[in-house]
Amino acid sequence: MTSSTIRCGVIGVGRMGRHHARVYATTDGVEFVGVVDANAATAADVIAEWGGNAFRSADELLAAGVDAVTIATPTIHHLAVAEPLLKAGVACLIEKPLAPDVRQAESLAALAKQTGSLLQVGHIVRYDPVMTGIRNFPDITPRFIEMDRISPMTFRSVDVGVVLDMMIHDLDLLFMLMGSEPEEVQANAVCVLGEAEDVCNARLTFPAGEDGIRCVANITASRLALKTERKLRIISEDAYVSADFVARRGTVVRKIANEEQLADVRKRLAAGEDLSSINYLELVKVDELDVKESEPLKAQIDDFLSAVRDGRRPTVDAEAGFAAVRTAERIMECARAAGARLV
Repeated sequence: MTSSTIRCGVIGVGRMGRHHARVYATTDGVEFVGVVDANAATAADVIAEWGGNAFRSADELLAAGVDAVTIATPTIHHLAVAEPLLKAGVACLIEKPLAPDVRQAESLAALAKQTGSLLQVGHIVRYDPVMTGIRNFPDITPRFIEMDRISPMTFRSVDVGVVLDMMIHDLDLLFMLMGSEPEEVQANAVCVLGEAEDVCNARLTFPAGEDGIRCVANITASRLALKTERKLRIISEDAYVSADFVARRGTVVRKIANEEQLADVRKRLAAGEDLSSINYLELVKVDELDVKESEPLKAQIDDFLSAVRDGRRPTVDAEAGFAAVRTAERIMECARAAGARLV
């Protein structure tokens, strides 16, 4: 498919799906075939704006001929919708989370492997320009990570709890940063408006690196906050990264003092000397994170289409999506064990 036009469609054109339709319809090298949605009026609105046709089912869309499809239905329908598409060789970009539970996530991962069809999971935060700026900083080995993802209740994605709705983004980022799932999990959660958790805090401990030191991550997700915050802090021995995804900015603090300077400071501290005259800022370098203007969804879909054209493994494949769901389930199990009354 290196030179041909990719025929694309969207199944489920609610809040996120309609944006996928927009991006496909305005991307070079793509023919936007159309959409499927249970609400005929919603589907009609989308095709009136972006073209294509409205289909009554995924089977009709498949019969019309598609090469790649976004699945943005409620999470509980992901497996049923994706199965015939993957078996037909259609590349699927499935909105996060991959599935509502480990069993279905495992089935989707196995299905992608068996069919050889491309399956990418829509963990869009990997493509956020703030995250891109962080990834461009070399030699940051995390020792401690803090993540906060909170917002007022929107009553969207209420088919799942806050762990699968919001925290799943940060679990995927941790998987990307650490390259593994956590060894240990501690968590607790609170249900307020329904039977699923609305607030959750988790402490994850990751396997030791080559130096024998293990990284600990503390994550908080809430959909009952009074304001929206998306923050990430990474602490390492040589650098501190603080990022605000809402404000789209970040700061990186790195030590510039040489070992001789640091040894002198340590020696004087140990001796009880008054060091109040030392300017700490002369021992470190403070840089603003280089955050470029870009739309994460456009970057994600461009990457997805590139994988389709090149026949390469997607950036966020089924195994990564499966790992995020598996960790999410471990967090909910630990919260239940701690006394949380979850479904």
